[in-house]
Amino acid sequence: MRPAFHLAIPVDDLARARAFYGGVLGLEEGRSADAWVDWDFRGHQVVTHVVPGARAEAGRNPVDGHDVPVPHFGLVLDVDAFHELAGRLKDAGTEFVIEPYQRFAGEPGEQWTMFLHDPAGNALEFKAFRDEAQLFAK
Repeated sequence: MRPAFHLAIPVDDLARARAFYGGVLGLEEGRSADAWVDWDFRGHQVVTHVVPGARAEAGRNPVDGHDVPVPHFGLVLDVDAFHELAGRLKDAGTEFVIEPYQRFAGEPGEQWTMFLHDPAGNALEFKAFRDEAQLFAK
C-alpha cells in the first residue's frame, strides 16, 4: 500500500468547493469547520481552506503541445475511471483547461490526461495509463 499524501489548497468559497469536490468530483467529505473541509481524494487527504481572493496558478509550461497550468495536482486513475470522470465533468459543464486526450501516444509514458480548474482557480490534472508501470517510463 502506498502512503497517503496530504495537500491543503486555498478556496474562496466553501459552498462552491463543496459543490465541486463533493458534487462534481463525488468525493466524500471528512471533517470540517467554518473555514476548511477535508476531502477523501481516493485515499488521500485534500483540505480546502478559505483564503479570500487567493488564486493558485503561477504560470504555464508547454508539455506535448499544450500549456499546462502550474502548480497543479490530481490523481492517476485507471483508464475506465478516467473516462467515467471525464464524462461526469463534461456532464457538469466543466470548462477544461486541456480537454481529455491521449498524450505521448506511442511513446514511453503514453497516458490519457485532462486539466481543469476548481471554482477557486486551483488547477487539477487527472491522468490514466493502460500500464501504470509507464508512470515513470523514460
